[in-house]
Parts: sequence; structure tokens; C-alpha cells
Amino acid sequence: MSGTGNQALSVNSVVAQHGNLEITRRGSDWYYTVCAVMGVSTIAFMGLSFRRRQNDRIFHYITAGITAVACIAYFAMGSNLGQAPIQAEFVRPGSRFVGAAGSREIFYARYIDWVITTPLLLLDLLLTAGVPTPTILVTLLADEIMIITGLLGALTRTTYKWGFWTFGMAALFFIAYELLSDARRHAQRIGGDANKTFLMCGVLLLFIWFLYPIAWGLSEGGNVIHPDGEAVFYGILDILAKPVFGLLLIWGHRRLSSSQLGLRIRNRSETISEKYNPGNTQRDGVYPEGPGTNVGGLPPPPQPPIPTTTITAPGGVHPLATSTNV
Repeated sequence: MSGTGNQALSVNSVVAQHGNLEITRRGSDWYYTVCAVMGVSTIAFMGLSFRRRQNDRIFHYITAGITAVACIAYFAMGSNLGQAPIQAEFVRPGSRFVGAAGSREIFYARYIDWVITTPLLLLDLLLTAGVPTPTILVTLLADEIMIITGLLGALTRTTYKWGFWTFGMAALFFIAYELLSDARRHAQRIGGDANKTFLMCGVLLLFIWFLYPIAWGLSEGGNVIHPDGEAVFYGILDILAKPVFGLLLIWGHRRLSSSQLGLRIRNRSETISEKYNPGNTQRDGVYPEGPGTNVGGLPPPPQPPIPTTTITAPGGVHPLATSTNV
């Protein structure tokens, strides 16, 4: 190893096998830059969470978790780790970008990132819209299918990779339908800042997500652009889909509380306090759990009339002689 600056590629050249076509120092520098952006964003989101009550920090924690996972993934890719060489389906000897390279490095670290962070991005949106739990679960399942089929396609050297790409696109269209149809209706019922935040962040996320299949087709799929170009393409999309998306989401939630979105989040200390102090039915705006008309429960049954006993005195009924059986 000689020279100064970023030496990650030379140091890690002994780790695993490498493809004929892989990132250069410029690509590594860019990956480290995105890593730094994700790291700073994580610290910022966590810092902003301390300005809210603990019951209202769920969106800060989810968003910080997204950028934290991405930070680790980009560190791995900047170090040229978490990759595997795959024979390219299309060898382009006349291309000035990829040349006649036979194998191309595929970063499976990127898909490990996505399989964790993309469901969390959707969870941010679906919780903001107040979507029912079954809809949340099926949408997250479609997201996992989209990411896993993308990885399987990237690791396939034959034309069958485009079959996996098709499955992934079908899952993406299903996610778009759920966000634009079902989730949008629920957000409109809530109205106010929740609806505005959902529309703003939802439109941004869907627009960005429909650019990912294009990036995939130009890199892992079609072997059209160099891995350095792939790094720039995916890096810009990830910055928009994670730190920028997260900033807009947290800003939109600045006047929203979890209870306004139908989320019943309680501190264990408050729960224990209510257990040992049953007479204290309201503490800091927290009410005891229990079924009610506002959470899908049944109204309480009607109470039977309370029997009374009348004491009769000679000459009539004394006006103060009515007592109640308790």
C-alpha cells in the first residue's frame, strides 16, 4: 500500500473475490460521502426527538433507524465490501463505460440495507395516514418481495433476471396502489397536518422509487453504466428517499401527536403508576386503557333502576323519609 488518501480498495482487495468491473477510488469516495450524510442525518433526527415527549418520538426513531442502517451499508460499499462478482449478461466491448468486462461486482450490502429500511419508510407513511394494521402488513410484505426479487435478479447471470425484475415491478405497483388509494383515503379522513404530510412525503417517495428500477436496469440488469455511475445514481436516490424524506416527514409532524393518529403509546412508568394508584385516572393526559366506542369497543350496558324504600308515618309520607338501598 502506497500513497495517501482513500486506501480502502487496495486494503480490501484481499477480501473475497472481485469482478472485472468494480468501483474505482472515485466511487469509493462517493460512497463514503453518502455514508457521512446518512450518519449526520441520524444524529440530527435523534437530536430532534428530544424536543418531543417520549410518547411522540416514534417517527423520529423510525427515521433515524433508516439513516443509521444506510450509513452502515454505505460504509461497507465504500470499503468495497459486501459485494460478489457476477458474470454480466450483456458484455459490451464497444462501450466506453463498461468495456469488455466479463464479471461485474454486485453489492448485496445495498439490498440488506433496503430490506430493512424500505419497510420502515413505508411504515412512516402508513402510520401517518392511520392505515389499519392488516393493510400495513400486506404492504410491507409486498415491499419485501420487491427487494428480494431485485437481489435475486441482480445475482442471476441469464435472461431469467428480468423475470425477477417483473415480479419486483408488480410489487412496486401494488405498493403504489395502496398509497395512492387506500392510504390516501385514510389520510383524508384524519385531515390537517397528517394529510398534508402524507401527500407531500408519499408523492416524493413514489416518484423516487419508480426511478430505482431504471437504475437497476442500467447497472445490475443491463450492464450499461460503470459501477462508479451506479454508485452516483443510487446514492442520489437514497439521499432523497431517506434524509430528505425524513426531514420533510419530521417537519410535517412538528404539530402532530401520536394520539391524533390513533396510536396508543404509553410509558411503562405511567402504566405501573396507574396499577398501584387506581384512583388516579388521568396523569399528564394519559387515560386508562379499555374498550370504548372510540376504539371499536361496545358501549356499557344500561344500568337497572335503583330500588327505593319509602317509610310511611302515621298521617302520610314524611317528605324526608325516602332512602336508597346501596
